[in-house]
Amino acid sequence: MEYETIGAAAFGASLKGIGLNLLVRDVPAQVTFLSDVFGMKAHQPTADFAILLYGDQVFQIHSDGTYHANPLLGLLPENPPRGAGIEIRLYESDPDAAVNRAEASGATILQAATDKPHGLREAYILCGNGYAWVPSRPL
Repeated sequence: MEYETIGAAAFGASLKGIGLNLLVRDVPAQVTFLSDVFGMKAHQPTADFAILLYGDQVFQIHSDGTYHANPLLGLLPENPPRGAGIEIRLYESDPDAAVNRAEASGATILQAATDKPHGLREAYILCGNGYAWVPSRPL
């Protein structure tokens, strides 16, 4: 799929399975964080929207303003964290390298890279929008 040129209707119709869409205060800042820390590729980034790729996985981010008529907007807290209770797990990211890049970007490290009994080395990184990103690799 050509993510740089696909229109909204065609993109929406192409989505399958489970989707992830995050509401953020500042789309360009979130794109920078995800690109710098996890090497994600953003397509069609604007002040209001971006398509993100993590490997072959696709998801979206939208600015709060794009949800002006959506009932979800009224549930967002005015103060962070927004994403309490959700872990966005990135199973093909080096947690040690991600922590180093996240520290350089000013993100909050909730837990440094740690070997876990469930067979993964993982870290917990909180972005400026309050979402917990969990880079993980098998031990």
